[in-house]
Amino acid sequence: MEVENKIIVALDLPDLEEAMQVVEAVREEINTVKIGYPLVLAQGLDSISTIKDEFGCQVIADFKVADIPDTNRKIADLTFQAGADAVIVQGFVGDDSARACMDSAHSNGGEVFLLTEMSHPGASKFIQPVSLEIAKMGVKLGIENFVGPSTRLDRLEKIRDVIGSDSFLISPGVGTQGGTPKDTLTFADAIIIGRSIYLSEDPELAIQSFIDSIEV
Repeated sequence: MEVENKIIVALDLPDLEEAMQVVEAVREEINTVKIGYPLVLAQGLDSISTIKDEFGCQVIADFKVADIPDTNRKIADLTFQAGADAVIVQGFVGDDSARACMDSAHSNGGEVFLLTEMSHPGASKFIQPVSLEIAKMGVKLGIENFVGPSTRLDRLEKIRDVIGSDSFLISPGVGTQGGTPKDTLTFADAIIIGRSIYLSEDPELAIQSFIDSIEV
């Protein structure tokens, strides 16, 4: 997946019109957005295709899919059929559940991102102790795309070491949660920025400041 300016904008907004205004403001700078449950639960799964068709952008569905294989397959199928280019999948539920999403991706022409470790403080309690094993599992399965936290650069570096340089690693937590763009991109291929952009009074100016910080 090619991510313009190495930035993915997270649209964690429950209002479709507001989300589209944000994309309109930053569309000259980015080509990829991440859509999660707040928007889809409030506006429906069609919100994915609405944004994709309107702006021609790549859409990563951040559903952190974490169920039994049969249910995972159904969720992934519906997500890809709604227009998503990729879906984020939790790894802690095991290789069979991750493989079900991979099978769906292959059938629907999409991609899977395996979530190894999350960016919030609570992730250190249960997920962090197994995140490197999750990354190893993903490599063994043949997954090429991974998610790791910008808020813990030491962990992000370890995840990169496990998945290798050829894998594509995206990283949430930049901005409001404290992650910094340039440091994160030492290990990640692209960063995910949400509140620092969509809550800004001027999203276009906000994203330009992030781009400038990367280029310095």
